[in-house]
Formats: sequence, structure tokens, C-alpha cells
Amino acid sequence: MKKIPAILIIAPFIISGIAFAQESPPLRLTLGEAVQLALRQNPQVQLANLNVAQSVQDGVAARAGLLPQASLSAFDAVQRRNLEAFIGTRIPGHAQHAGPFQTFQVGPQFSFPVFDLTLWRKWQASRHGVRAEEAQELSVREQTVLLVVSQYLGGLRASATVREAQSRADLAQALYTQAVELQKEGVGTGLDSLRANVELQNEKQRLIAAKTQRELTLFGLARLLNLDPHRKLELADEMEFSEAPDTTVAESLELAFAARPEVKSLESREQMLRAESRAASEARLPRVNIGGEWAYQGVSASTAIPSYRYQVSVDLPLFTGGRLRAERVRAEIELKKVAREMEELRSQITLEVKTAHAQLESARNEVEVANLGVTLARQEVGQAQEKFAAGVANNIEVISAQDVLARANDNQIDALYRYNQGRADLARATGRVEKLYTP
Repeated sequence: MKKIPAILIIAPFIISGIAFAQESPPLRLTLGEAVQLALRQNPQVQLANLNVAQSVQDGVAARAGLLPQASLSAFDAVQRRNLEAFIGTRIPGHAQHAGPFQTFQVGPQFSFPVFDLTLWRKWQASRHGVRAEEAQELSVREQTVLLVVSQYLGGLRASATVREAQSRADLAQALYTQAVELQKEGVGTGLDSLRANVELQNEKQRLIAAKTQRELTLFGLARLLNLDPHRKLELADEMEFSEAPDTTVAESLELAFAARPEVKSLESREQMLRAESRAASEARLPRVNIGGEWAYQGVSASTAIPSYRYQVSVDLPLFTGGRLRAERVRAEIELKKVAREMEELRSQITLEVKTAHAQLESARNEVEVANLGVTLARQEVGQAQEKFAAGVANNIEVISAQDVLARANDNQIDALYRYNQGRADLARATGRVEKLYTP
């Protein structure tokens, strides 16, 4: 009996898997759904979550240093000593060695720091470190939301461009057909048909470029959402104008300084460094510790009797080679760096807020002008088409009107995109982009 090659056995499963992936319906998402999906699946957000979890565990470890510690030990040892090596000389009349001795011990041991300010400060620093990581996570989430919103808006702009390009291509096709019919009737000329055909090919080329740009934009959005590469993506929203809240620059700045996670992260870092600086200064103070053990001890398990040891120890560092001073100075330098970073951050936030306000106001005016421009351009195309159909003029006016309409449509799409992007940028500048785009 001939053996069937393994590839022939698994080939149907491979083909069916590929067919299933190709036949799976596209994922249709609104902007809010895309943002929520990114906050769940984006790798950068997941890494930020893991950093917060790691910081929390560091805080638990720091707190453990303040709590009592206990352990259980047991050993059964046999030892033999060289007396000459131990005392440095041989004792006349005695053996050179002692033993063997057997020792058995089993029981708990414990310790408890009664007074150690360095451990307390380290725990405080760890708590501020957790807050700093949580603020950093919020910053990553805000940045991720802004990227998703920008990419989604770019996809909406690309889709609107495709629709407008398709509409212009259909119009160019109709005008070309009209020019050919008029030429057949003897009203038009071959030059009119040729011009109409050139314009038709130009519009077809623009349509191809617009479709390619739309696909590239969707690829970028799928990457931000961390989607299956075989899954197609569709946008459920449309490009539209939504009035932004009317706020002044001063109000936005006040809101940004209070809500931006970067500010909160730097403030928590400052508190953490202050706790570390105090820990370095207070390391010169005495540390009091209570410890001991209770065990069964003997030369064997059968001869073991209860034994115990309890002690109170006080440690006071006298000379550390400059280590404590270096740690304190390093913490002070870090505090100065954080202060400079805070100044730079506030300047950056001020610039972002003012820029976002200016761009949003400009885009709002551009939308009004662009809407009027599209209305007038469509009227111009209609009038030029009527004159050409009546034989009053050639189609040069029609072609020119088509170009004007194309520019007007592009201006309208770009104005709407810039306005919606301006809303997102202002929300990010004030630390509210996630709140704005999550249902």
C-alpha cells in the first residue's frame, strides 16, 4: 500500500483555513469602538498596564520591609574540628582534633524593625512611584487615543476623497459621452471629445490614487488596533462637522495644568525623590530591631530540648565612606532636574493649547468658506454643461469648471478633516481626549 504524502493530507485544511480567512466579514467600527478596541489591544497600552502592575508589586515588597519576618529552619549537622588549627598550637596529651559532634535543631526564627526610618521612606517612595506609573499609563492611553482618532479621521478623509473622485469620474464620463454624441450630430468637434477624454483619464487616475491612499490609511489604523492582518476593516462613521465647546485659552490652560497626566507623573516623581532624599538623610539615625528564635536543640532528635534566643539590636552608622552624602546629593540633583522638566512641560502645554485653539478657530472658518465654494463650483459646472449642450460654447468652460469643482471638493474635505483633527488636538492638549472619544 502506497503512503500518502503528508502535504496532500493537510492541504485541504490549509486551503479551507485560507478560504475562511478570506471569507470572514470585514470589521466595521465607529470611532468610539475603534478607540475602545485600541485601549484593550494596543501593545503600548498593555505595556503601560504591566509597568503599573510591576510598580504595585515593588510597593508591596517595600512595605514588607516594615512588617515582621518569620521563617522556619531545621538542620542536623555533624562536625569535627582541628584543635591545632583552631587555637594555633597542639595541646600535649590531647588529640589533635575534637569531635565529631552532632547537632540537631528545628524551630522558627523572627525579626521585626522597631525603628528604621529608611524603610519607611522607601515605602513612601514606592507609593509615589505607583502614582507616577499610573499617570504615565494615562499619558500612554491619551497618546494612543489621539493616534487612533487621527488615523480614523485620516481614513474618513480618504474615504470622502474616494467618493468625490468617483463622482468626478462619473461626471467626466458623462461629459465625454456627451461630447462624442455632439460630435456625431455635427454640433461638437473632435477637439472637444479629445479634451473630454483627457479629463476623464485624469479623473480615473485621481480615483486610483484616492483608493490606494484609503487602503494605506486603513492598514495604519489596523496596526494601531492590533488586529488580525487577514481581517479587513471598514469605517462606520462619516466625516461631519460637530461644534466644539466654546472655551477661552485661559480656561483651557487651567484645565490642562490640572488634568494632563504628564504633570501628575512629574509631581509624583518629585514626591518620590523627596522621600528618597529623606531616606538618605535619615540613614544616619540609629536602627532598632527585635529578633530571635525558638527551637528544639540537641545532639540528636531524641535528646532535643526547648531552647530560645531573643535580642534587641541597635545599629548606628559611623563611617560610610561618603555613600550617604552621595545618595542625598544625587536625590537633590534629581529634584532639580524634575523642576526643570516641569518648567519645560508647562511651556510645552501652553504652546500646544494655544496652537490647538488657533488651528481649531481657523478650521471652523475654513469649513464655512469651503461649503460655499462647493455650492458655487457645482453651479458653475451646471451652467457650463448647459451652454456646451446648447452649442453656445465649447467644452473648455466645462473642463475648467470641473477643475474648479475638484479643488472645491478637496478644500471642503481638508477643511472638515482639519476641524475634527483640531478638536482632537485641543482635547489632547487639555488631557481630555480619552473622555471625549469614549462612549
